[in-house]
Parts: sequence; structure tokens; C-alpha cells
Amino acid sequence: MSARTVLITGCSSGIGRALTEEFLRHGFRVYAAARNTQTLADLTSDQLVPVSMDVNNPDDIAATVEVINKDSGKLDYLINNAGYAAMGPVVELSADNLKRQFETNVFAPIALTKALLPLLRASGNAQVVNIGSVSGILTTPFSGAYCATKAALHALSDALRMELAPFNVKVVTVQPGAIESKFGDNSLANLGNLIDEQSIYAPLKKSIQDRATASQDNPTPAKEFATELMAQLLSQPDAVIRIGNGSRALPFIRRWIPVEWVDKLLSKKFGLDSL
Repeated sequence: MSARTVLITGCSSGIGRALTEEFLRHGFRVYAAARNTQTLADLTSDQLVPVSMDVNNPDDIAATVEVINKDSGKLDYLINNAGYAAMGPVVELSADNLKRQFETNVFAPIALTKALLPLLRASGNAQVVNIGSVSGILTTPFSGAYCATKAALHALSDALRMELAPFNVKVVTVQPGAIESKFGDNSLANLGNLIDEQSIYAPLKKSIQDRATASQDNPTPAKEFATELMAQLLSQPDAVIRIGNGSRALPFIRRWIPVEWVDKLLSKKFGLDSL
């Protein structure tokens, strides 16, 4: 019997890297996608196939599909993990930044799923695993664009789950809480010089920076996350899986606490009530 196969995007660090190691440990043939495959150079396994991919590049997607088709002829798991956070006040995000945020976090996973559908169907029992976020359930100030992309991904996953079921392709939405990674550092870097002295939010620059790195406040280790997710995927996974610090508390707040109270709490936390 040929090895089970998986394509994971965003494997350079964090969740993607931890999942790569976990799938290899379980004997999968892992197609590990990263913009810089040198970040995977220390992983030595005959079952590891690094693929260079920018998820926004159609040529990279097509090349990856060709590699998997020639190498295995099927795909058992697709893990849409690659993504980033464009932080900052919504009204101060450029149209280009907002567009790029949706291209990476929403359009790319759908494009990849579409391109790989024939290989997923060839599996006979495939899973598409979309890595969303609890931020797509409870929106916080200064992360509106990121939260919007994750909410959109959740909705598209819901539709895909029903639409692909007749073809033996299961769709699972993962909504992590805070997971240890470089996500916070990358978010802070993407914030760049958005908040300058002329910004109406200049007095809250520190609060905005804190929101960019909030995912690294008491995070769940990525290895622990990967181990738990792997166990669920290999059994009978729920349609929605929540793992990590805050992954249950935030949805609880969204569902049970009145909107007005949540707004006041978050406005105070991020200093908006001081403006």
C-alpha cells in the first residue's frame, strides 16, 4: 500500500512546521510547502518532499499539483495553513494591504483546494483542513482585516464541507487559539509604520502593537497543538475543531455576552475609551 499523503502550506515555522513533523512521525509522505524551502533543510526524512510555493502564485500552485500527481497520483490530506495578519485600524489600511490580506488568507486556500480537487478525489477518502482562527469568531480592535479573512474562510469551509461531501472529500475547519509561533513577530513587522504621528490613533500605538503580538501571550506550544490535531484528524474529526489557549473562551464570549458589554470591554482593553 502506498504511503498516505499530505500537502501542508506555510511550513517554515509555527503550526505548519509542527504539523510537518507530526505527519512525518506518522509515516505520511509530506509535501511541505514554504516560500523558502531552506527552512526545512534540517528535516531529514525520505518521506519529506519540500516544495517552493507562494500561495498567491498560480504557477507555484500548478507546479505543486504536478509534483504530487507524478509522485503519488493522489492526495489524502490538504492542510491550508499559510497566512498572516494585517494589523492596524481598518480605516488606515491601504486598499493594497486589505486586498493582499484576503488574497493570502481566503482566495489562496480556495484556489489550492480547487487545483488539487482531482487528486483529493483520487484518494477516495480525503480531508481538506482549513486553519481558521477564533479571531474569526470574536473580532477585536486593530485586527479587523485579519478577523474578517478568518470569518470568510470559516464560511467558505462550511459551504465546501457540504459541497464536497458527495465526492468523499471531508472538510474540517480548525479554529486555533493562541499557538506558539513567529506569528506575533510577523504581525508586528507587517504593522510597519502604519501608525505615524499624524494618525488619529497615534496615542494608542502601544496598544495596537500589543494586539499584533497578542497571539503569543501564554500560547499553547505548536507541538502540543499538532499532536492533538493529528489525533483528531486520524479518527472521526468534528466539522469544527478548536485547540489552544482561548479557543473556547472567545467563542463563549461571542455567544453569551451581550455585544454592548463586549464592545466596552475591548474598547477599554485597547484604550479606545481614552480617545
